[in-house]
Amino acid sequence: MLEAFANIVKIPDLRKKIFLTLGLIAVYRVGAYIPTPGVDGNALAQFFARLSQTQGGALFGIMNMFSGGAISRLTIFALGIMPYISSSIILQLLTAVIPALERLAKEGEQGHKKITQYTRYGTILLAVIQSFFIALWLENPARFQGLQIVQFPGWPFRILTVITLTSGTAFIMWLGEQIQEFGIGNGMSLIITAGIISRVPTAVYQLYALFSPFAPEKAQLEPFTLLIMLALLVIVVVAVILITQGQRKIPVQYAKRVVGRKIYGGQSTFLPLRVNQAGVIPIIFAQSIILFPATVAGFIPNQTFQRLAMSLTSGELVYNTVYALMIIFFSYFYTAITFNPIDISDNMKKYGGFVPGIRPGRQTAEYLDFVMTRITLPGAIFLAIIAVFPSIVSSWLKIPYLVASFFGGTGLLIIVGVMLDTMRQIESHLLMRHYEGFMKKGKIHGRR
Repeated sequence: MLEAFANIVKIPDLRKKIFLTLGLIAVYRVGAYIPTPGVDGNALAQFFARLSQTQGGALFGIMNMFSGGAISRLTIFALGIMPYISSSIILQLLTAVIPALERLAKEGEQGHKKITQYTRYGTILLAVIQSFFIALWLENPARFQGLQIVQFPGWPFRILTVITLTSGTAFIMWLGEQIQEFGIGNGMSLIITAGIISRVPTAVYQLYALFSPFAPEKAQLEPFTLLIMLALLVIVVVAVILITQGQRKIPVQYAKRVVGRKIYGGQSTFLPLRVNQAGVIPIIFAQSIILFPATVAGFIPNQTFQRLAMSLTSGELVYNTVYALMIIFFSYFYTAITFNPIDISDNMKKYGGFVPGIRPGRQTAEYLDFVMTRITLPGAIFLAIIAVFPSIVSSWLKIPYLVASFFGGTGLLIIVGVMLDTMRQIESHLLMRHYEGFMKKGKIHGRR
């Protein structure tokens, strides 16, 4: 692996891509500290400190994670990449139900460009709506009287906030596209990952304060707890890698075709079906839906709504049960949208491919649907376990949730998935130029 990293520097094109990617990520992180005009930073910090103690704190904690802490400081990148993610998910869902978008998705590169353009328009629209409501919300922090967050409330502040936050989101979207085109890895995913990783120093500092190695009398945790945490971290990361990389390989045989004097086809290959086809999308869906009623109920002064908010608090049995069931449901829901066995079967039949022992056409589609339904269940159950695992670790080991969040949940899944994808792309560049990748391959010795 060390040799592979050394080889990266030897390839000018790959070295340029990596440095460009790191430079654009650095620009993003600098922008995450430029404040939005018209906001009192001290009052805003107090506001979010109080908010974190309420039912709404969980929802804004998730938004803050995806923005890399920018929303808690209300910087120009406060909305982060979330409007783009929401717009992409909406377009994917609409593609499955609107025939015109479905035809557009099948038109190849030109159709993909149009859908990307629609995604950009949706991103700007969502950013305008979200930034406007953020401006109104900051002008009237009804739950926390005595805090004057906005120095000069009114339409000038609202318009300025909308322009600033929307421009910030558009700039982040542009950064992601530049990384995608000229850098290495998936640009949007790398930006999200950079924001999540930026929270690591704060988590490490909190962990250091809990153990207090140079002041044992102040220590709140035992050294044995640290060993348990390290063991859990290794086990969870390995499990995430296994599930992320897990595939069911369906053998596919292509029949021989004679065209003129040439023979085409006849080779054997396989169709990889991923165990975790939906990725982290089910967790994002489930978090958004389960936290929204709790957030709204927490702001309504009614005992029934307050009890509902308390029952849906993160870490409670009702919350964990409903959360896990929703993740399993959305895993099947999103897989059904993104995986179309009929299209795959038709494409295989078109090019003379078939699954051995299965008739082409409808029976192949039914077989692929059956296999995908079977392998989605363990992937969905794993997602549900990994999503509730941080709250279990937090209550079991008595550590802050920020520290426990790196033992599972959305953040760890995104970090591991994006890092694996980026390393895979770097390795393909190395192998293409006859360098060893991150994993050494066995040498084949033949006759000279």
